[in-house]
Amino acid sequence: MTEIDANIDGLVPAWLTLPDIAEEFGVEVTRVRQLVKEGQLIAVRRGENRALQVPADFIKDGKVVKGLAGTLTLLRDDGFADEEMLEWLFTADDTLPGTPAQALRENRGTEVKRRAQALAV
Repeated sequence: MTEIDANIDGLVPAWLTLPDIAEEFGVEVTRVRQLVKEGQLIAVRRGENRALQVPADFIKDGKVVKGLAGTLTLLRDDGFADEEMLEWLFTADDTLPGTPAQALRENRGTEVKRRAQALAV
């Protein structure tokens, strides 16, 4: 869990609080906190209350977007910090097209993971 940089905050179109995600998943907030702790989600402190929030694009149909956890693991293994991962996931790439986060939501995770792996080389 980290503070959010204004530039990265501007890249992410929408955010959800942990209680919002818990309600969507039908679980307790502690379960969502566990997902953050396990590295399956990235949560940052933002807003005037500095509440923990997760990019809304990471959630789809009451679940974590398919392929996100594996992509986050690859990026962490490449030495990326949470802010750097958010920047990479939400920066448009014309060759993808769109952002890696959009590609994951559209079930194009294989290409996103391939690109994440290539960052280590």
